[in-house]
Amino acid sequence: MLFAKSRSLRGFTLIELLVVIAIIAVLIALLLPAVQQAREAARRTQCKNNLKQIGLALHNYHDSHRVFPPGWIAVDEFRMPSAHEGTSGVGWGTSILPYIEQDAIYRLFNPSLPLTDPANAAFLRSQVNAYKCPSDPQPLQFDLHEEGGGPVLARLPIANYIAVFGPESLDDCELPAGNAPVLPDGTCKGSGMFHHNSSVRMASITDGTSGTFMIGERKTRVDMDWYTSWPGMVAEGEEAFQRVCGSADHVPNDPHHHFDDFSSNHTGGAQFCLADGSVRFISENINQEVYQSLATIQGGEVVGEF
Repeated sequence: MLFAKSRSLRGFTLIELLVVIAIIAVLIALLLPAVQQAREAARRTQCKNNLKQIGLALHNYHDSHRVFPPGWIAVDEFRMPSAHEGTSGVGWGTSILPYIEQDAIYRLFNPSLPLTDPANAAFLRSQVNAYKCPSDPQPLQFDLHEEGGGPVLARLPIANYIAVFGPESLDDCELPAGNAPVLPDGTCKGSGMFHHNSSVRMASITDGTSGTFMIGERKTRVDMDWYTSWPGMVAEGEEAFQRVCGSADHVPNDPHHHFDDFSSNHTGGAQFCLADGSVRFISENINQEVYQSLATIQGGEVVGEF
């Protein structure tokens, strides 16, 4: 009678198992950055598409009204221009809502009342994804305090795109009338496409639409309470008009930047929509003089490649 020899089964040794685990860990470590880069590329593309949509909406608004919308509207009790003490009013982001297929949100807004009026509460709770960069982690809303750290005046939705005021500092809009950039009539006028009570026409852009910034990015800084919004200017609010407009006095992502500057969470710079509707990624290493020239509409500068 024949008996088969029993064969012992051999398993992995501890060393072999550790080697396999190490190889898998190395492969994951190599793959993860590639996955993250692919995701960021997709988010950056979505951000670019948002800016293209905004640019098209601004052009459609201009076709309908023969002017681009004001950066923000504010007048005092006597219906005279007042950049920060007047009645809070509509910002450029509200004006173009019907042109980005957000007419339902637009109808919630009562333009005859301040933004802080209870009648506009539902409007201020609205979220517009087209105004948000997907690379920017952020809450849905933030509390806007009275200037100087006073009580909460409004709870506003967060955005990432701001209109270009020019290279001038927006802080100077709080100066008395007659002190630049505040005109004698109380209007705060920048040299860019959007400012207080602005009404810029396409023909006004003598520097050329392909060499003029219109809208740019700004990242959220939760640690600094730096939040951008889109509905408009809330009278006496902290950094009230800086919430909807930005200054080009520092290049994108400048380490010494201020709240009113342009910035992004994209590596190396930020995206801008130009007056011709195109979207360009602007490097944080751009020459500052060239950068500021792109932020004006009638500066007369000659700007080549950028």
